[in-house]
Amino acid sequence: MTVAQAATDAFTLSIIRNAIIAASEEMFVVTARTAQSPIIYDVLDFSTAITNRTGDVVAQAIATPAFIGMLDFNVRAVLDRYGASLKPGDIIILNDPFVSGSHLNDVAVVMPIYWERELVAFAASKGHWNDVGGMSFGSWGPGRTEIFQEGLQLPPCRLFVEGKRNEDVVDIIRQNTRLPDMSIGDMEAQVAGMRAAAKRIHETIEKYGIESYRAAIDYILKSGEALARAGLKTLPKGHFSSRDFLDEGGPNDEPLPVHVEIDITEDEFRVDFTGNSPQLPFSLNTTYPGTVAAVRIVYMALVAPHERYNQGMVAPLNVIAEEGTVFNAKRPAATSVYWEALTYAADLVWKALAPHVPDRLGAGHFLSVVADIVAGVRDDNHEPFALVEPNPGGWGAAYDQDGESGLVCFADGETYAVSVEILETRYPIQVDQYALHVEGGFGHGKFRGGLGIIKDYRMLNQKAEFTCDINRAVVAPWGLADGGSGTLNGVVLQRDGKTTARVRKVLSHPLLRGDVVSIRTGGGAGYGIPSLRDPGLVERDLIDGYITLEQAREIYKVVIDPATLRVDSAATVQLRKQN
Repeated sequence: MTVAQAATDAFTLSIIRNAIIAASEEMFVVTARTAQSPIIYDVLDFSTAITNRTGDVVAQAIATPAFIGMLDFNVRAVLDRYGASLKPGDIIILNDPFVSGSHLNDVAVVMPIYWERELVAFAASKGHWNDVGGMSFGSWGPGRTEIFQEGLQLPPCRLFVEGKRNEDVVDIIRQNTRLPDMSIGDMEAQVAGMRAAAKRIHETIEKYGIESYRAAIDYILKSGEALARAGLKTLPKGHFSSRDFLDEGGPNDEPLPVHVEIDITEDEFRVDFTGNSPQLPFSLNTTYPGTVAAVRIVYMALVAPHERYNQGMVAPLNVIAEEGTVFNAKRPAATSVYWEALTYAADLVWKALAPHVPDRLGAGHFLSVVADIVAGVRDDNHEPFALVEPNPGGWGAAYDQDGESGLVCFADGETYAVSVEILETRYPIQVDQYALHVEGGFGHGKFRGGLGIIKDYRMLNQKAEFTCDINRAVVAPWGLADGGSGTLNGVVLQRDGKTTARVRKVLSHPLLRGDVVSIRTGGGAGYGIPSLRDPGLVERDLIDGYITLEQAREIYKVVIDPATLRVDSAATVQLRKQN
């Protein structure tokens, strides 16, 4: 077989496609296994991808969805800055939210990949670093009014120059983080992952030839677009819209109204955020790449939910957001809690379309990342520490099933909360409780929402500080088809066994030994009229302790004979519909 024949052979193209996907996944695994911080190796709050020479994503690891939707912006920022001056061995680092899409903690590294001096691809990695300087430990949080308060800003700059580490840039990073060893260690893990990916790309080209490789890239992007356009044809056509509220930002600190307008045709999926609030004087703003990434998550769930993402799939997508607004903030806006506006951008699209595609989108979920920081200086070795993590919560019900309990929000996708074993090993913290938040409840319906979680951290250090900035703590998740609203997120602070405060946002709140931070995430919303719920499902919820006898009677219209109720493995409950 000649090279030309190989370039168009369907089997060869498919093999190369999967080799590139495997390279992106190996990059992910290498990064996780060599990282220094739990937020990378345990939470997996990072993403990796391979792009073509112009920055189009051709393969990615299954990781944080929001980051995946931003990686092409990061590569193009590198191309805009350096263009043809890039050389083999160069590695570029950046975290500028206005070109990279998130906040300063999310540091991207981008490496051009060459074959015989020809640029053929980029490896890209974007991961959360626990601290990049700024006003307080962990860098992100409420109380910021401009990006200069949020930490070290890195425009695209050379971290490696023709294979040699640029120690000037590394020294700047080291001097601007409270956790220099951890940050530099995570940086090197990202670099190691990209080098592993580059090796696999080189091996693939060596085996199949550069012409076959180029043909495979073209095949990947064209087939991705074809899949998306086929999926687009299955969607309802027309104009759709939705409205909701961020918990703050309105007059007198009231909830801030937000909205979206969507038009779906045979050829285009158009999402328009025009007319939303000007950018906020605090940290909840997101930038345009972040908003695009948010929309891409829901769009992919609609047009190709079981396919591997590549740039061809978003060819029909058009996202519009006015510059200088909460969904397209411009410098010097604060963006350190960008994920709250980002999740609302996606949730607005979700809410607008869920009634029309109930087989693909369920009711509203707890939505917020419910991220927290517990940080300080250890008593035992006087070393700084910073626990940073997302927290899981309750998802909304679907048209045919109850919502899932204890999952991270959609924007965090494949990430996890820090495992209890690692948490208690790496930090001066004891986890008193980690359980489903039954007391918090969920949205009732023919199918009910999932439960959130309750997690109690007890401080073992003499001093520490706590930061959080949470939404869906004022305005609850939305139900579908007359299902009930979900329940709210929040945090309870306790000292000496007594509640001292109930908060949704707090900056560097002082903690003492024995204090408890109780994180309580909300339950998802319900789907359908509660009185239509299957009595067998009501029975199961009652036995599991998720609802009370009164709720079974009053909400689900089911009569219970308490005399027959035995809450054990052989429990029986006589249930019948009220006349």
